[in-house]
Amino acid sequence: MPLSPGRIHPDSSPADSPAARSVSGPWADGSANSGIRLAETRSTALFQLATELPAAVLARTLGIDITVAVAVAVAVKRQRAAAGDWGAYAAEASHRNGS
Repeated sequence: MPLSPGRIHPDSSPADSPAARSVSGPWADGSANSGIRLAETRSTALFQLATELPAAVLARTLGIDITVAVAVAVAVKRQRAAAGDWGAYAAEASHRNGS
């Protein structure tokens, strides 16, 4: 049986995915008071995983739609390309100004 987007196992639903589980324990209420921004933390973790995993693996592991995983992977590639261009520019500028 083929898996549909958002499903990890044929017998599970998207609500069973790790991404859909609610937070419990000490983080359930008061994470805002602790100074931890959960949305930013999740985004950072997602982008880090996207640098290490192919989009298909990311989608199946986190239970997210493949189109979301591909979009994140494309965004990561763009960020890397921009960082590379900026690094080259900064090196050139420092050589121009410093030597």
